[in-house]
Amino acid sequence: MAILMVSNGHGEDVIAACIAEQLRDLSDAPQIAAFPLVGEGYAYKNCNIPIIGNVQKMPSGGFNKNPKHLLQDISGGLIKLTFDQYKNIRQWGNNGGQIIAVGDLVPLLFAWLSGADYGFVGTAKSEYYLRDEKGWLPQTSWLARWFGSMYFPWECWLMSHPRCRGVFPRDRLTSKILEQWPIRIFDLGNPMMDGFESNPTVNLNLRYDSLTIVLLPGSRSPEAQQNWEIILEAIQEIIKEKNKNTFTFLGAISPALNLENFIQFLVFMGWIFQPIKTSKFALNDPHRLVFNQRQTTLILTQHSYKDCLQMADIAISMAGTATEQFVGLGKPAITIPGNGPQFTLNFAKKQTYLLGESVSLVDHPQQVPTVINSLLRNPQKLQRIADNGRRRLGTSGSAKRIAQCLRDCF
Repeated sequence: MAILMVSNGHGEDVIAACIAEQLRDLSDAPQIAAFPLVGEGYAYKNCNIPIIGNVQKMPSGGFNKNPKHLLQDISGGLIKLTFDQYKNIRQWGNNGGQIIAVGDLVPLLFAWLSGADYGFVGTAKSEYYLRDEKGWLPQTSWLARWFGSMYFPWECWLMSHPRCRGVFPRDRLTSKILEQWPIRIFDLGNPMMDGFESNPTVNLNLRYDSLTIVLLPGSRSPEAQQNWEIILEAIQEIIKEKNKNTFTFLGAISPALNLENFIQFLVFMGWIFQPIKTSKFALNDPHRLVFNQRQTTLILTQHSYKDCLQMADIAISMAGTATEQFVGLGKPAITIPGNGPQFTLNFAKKQTYLLGESVSLVDHPQQVPTVINSLLRNPQKLQRIADNGRRRLGTSGSAKRIAQCLRDCF
């Protein structure tokens, strides 16, 4: 048996690669290959998963819903790339292989076009965008209510097609809603949380003098650098308000980004570089960089992302997947809209629908200290946030469960 992982974005590549690794660990492991539709598939390369066909990075980085960005992608070769991708996936289907589509409608459509049997891991859509367990959200449009689901009828048709051997929604609520169609639903959790262990007991008595805050500016350049400037403005407001207390900030920077840009703005904002031995924070990264301002410590790391999320009490975030993973650990995140192309005001608002009260969206960095003060005074809300995050994101080990199910489906 040969399986092709088809995905359309960096986060989707990571999830697909995680499932592929679990498939390779099975006793009767299939042959695995990857087909990243967006970008160059670094997540697959890091796992030594072979990539078929040509890969090409588009100017928009995959966020081409804006007409301007779409035109840039077209001029950058999008049409030719899409046609080549279609030919490659048809060839895979003609050779008798199976397909696992990870992401949204685009990889699902490619899987159907292949003529092969396929499965679908739906990472992009959740019913939480439209409703929660109590019913429709107030902002949900009449059209969405009429459709009855976050998934449109044509997507449901593709998922209910006889060649679709299994659909793996990202959460239990979405699985429950999709059961009204003749779709083979498997509610096995969200692979996004694999490798993260949520602490069942939550610290409901957070204190300013021992607070650890993770900073998540996103993973795409130059947007991440622009987001970093906004996040540092929020930090300055926090220090200004509580200048007699000590904090620890953890800057979790993507390995794909140039760290020098982040360092330069830190220095510009008055942060002073310190020898590594002066840091009392146990972060497992020998290449971490430590900065101080007043009594405050800020650590930059590109190699301890999961540690940062596990250790932090609160996140100041302008990211997609990272925010969801932090919330999945049962912790509160504060988000600030940026200039995009990903983390815009519209994206940030939709993220609050997806993640509920675990996320506090503010208009300006100056409002962040107020939100932190409110959280620290409300242990009942912290408990609700803990329960909400685990309910919406699930538990670790989903990729293994999905891999085992796929073996049986095919």
